[in-house]
Amino acid sequence: MRIGRWLRRLLMAAGPVAVCVSAGLLAGCGDFWQPPGGGGSTSFTLTNSGAITVSPGASGSSTITVTPANSFTGTVTLTCAVTTQPSGASSPTTCSLSPASVTISSTTAQTSTLTAATTSSTTTGAYQITVTGASGSTTRTTAVCVEVGSSSGSCGGTTGTSGNFYILNAGTTPQIVGESIVSGSLKTISGSPWTVNATPYSMAIAPNGNFLCVSTTSGVFAYPISNGALGTAVQVTQDQAYAIQVDWTDSWLVEAIPGTGGVTFAAVPISSTTGAYTSGTVPTVSFTVANTAVQPNRMVISGDNARIFLPLGAGGTIVVPFSAGGPFAAGTGASTVALANSSGSALSVAVDSGKSPGLFYIGETLANSAGNSGGLRAFTYSSLSSSKLVPASGSPIASGGLAPNFILPIAAGGYVYVANGAGASAAGNVAGFAVTASSISAGSTVSAGVQPLGLAEDSTSAYVFAVGSLGSPYFDAYTFDSTTAGQLDSQITSSTATGSIAIAAAP
Repeated sequence: MRIGRWLRRLLMAAGPVAVCVSAGLLAGCGDFWQPPGGGGSTSFTLTNSGAITVSPGASGSSTITVTPANSFTGTVTLTCAVTTQPSGASSPTTCSLSPASVTISSTTAQTSTLTAATTSSTTTGAYQITVTGASGSTTRTTAVCVEVGSSSGSCGGTTGTSGNFYILNAGTTPQIVGESIVSGSLKTISGSPWTVNATPYSMAIAPNGNFLCVSTTSGVFAYPISNGALGTAVQVTQDQAYAIQVDWTDSWLVEAIPGTGGVTFAAVPISSTTGAYTSGTVPTVSFTVANTAVQPNRMVISGDNARIFLPLGAGGTIVVPFSAGGPFAAGTGASTVALANSSGSALSVAVDSGKSPGLFYIGETLANSAGNSGGLRAFTYSSLSSSKLVPASGSPIASGGLAPNFILPIAAGGYVYVANGAGASAAGNVAGFAVTASSISAGSTVSAGVQPLGLAEDSTSAYVFAVGSLGSPYFDAYTFDSTTAGQLDSQITSSTATGSIAIAAAP
């Protein structure tokens, strides 16, 4: 899709504008390298250590890990239920958790043991156990597959139920499609699809899950979410933002608006309940960067709410300080991460999840060690506070294709996935990489459609979703292989042509 570079003036009053020309690796200006303060929406993630395999009459276990995010503290109550089982199963597996609750008092994750028990008469096959963690109004789930004996149904096959997710389609009839996976099949959310009234650029869901924002040629619109269904859209701004994100306090809509020779960032104050504009000025900051080409739907905000990352094509990747207490203070500067290969292009960016990220990532064309294919670059996040970036061991590494269009670090850590394009007609793939706090190494790849453009992990941490716009399949749902760590197994595909350009999963 060709998108003209035209910057519409902000219609609301704007705050101070700082302009800084950035060039070269970490050539900062102003006081950028004094890390600003950040906020965060307290929450937690729920993950498991993998599938359980048992013989009839035996028991097996999986470790459930509760990981705090953004200074979360409190007691998380854990429950489990068998949510999928073989048809007509007798004496189905049962589940229990020990302990049944964990208390988070620091940044340290806590664990519980999930036990799946069977009898000698339990029907063999694949069962899914869903573990739910609840603390106040916050709930998270994770799904564990239990394979009893040998059977035609296995944990390598389709496994159960996912959280809700939303696909942004930019075809002749732009729309948002809401779906989930129930008992191994796609299920449409009530009311879906929802109309988008102009050509879309980008989509972002609030960290608290209360609303979904879409930027278009007619501006940015917020859709409130109730029981998974989208409500009536409210216009937030009239800005043509190529990329948007909601900050981790759910109170700022951050926009990246292209301009001649650079980019403008705007922080729009919004309701944390509906996403609607509240009141007050809209702080903005503008930067001139040579060869800028803002990449639609590729902006991210680090989990500590302290930095914004945006790939600029031939202009490299820009890093901008941010603070929920005052998004763009007077004198705000930025830095660019220069391209690994001057002939390449920065297409994607990502940051490890959580309030204390270990690595951040950049996907570029011509950025592998030989300079002839796509590359994934990884740097320690903490080195952003110094005068020189520190590459992770193994970086840059071949991304697995020509165009690393999207990067997804999973919530549990340990792996990052890249959606790769291989040309206008060749099938793409999703490549996995094992990561630590300071290293990256290649893993396995799985096929995808032509030019996959978006990835998302669902709220149960059981599925990774991929969407693309150029060739079948246009949607692919993957699960994590039960025997090979980090490997994705394709489960559900859709070949219906929709022109999908983005996907967002409910938290």
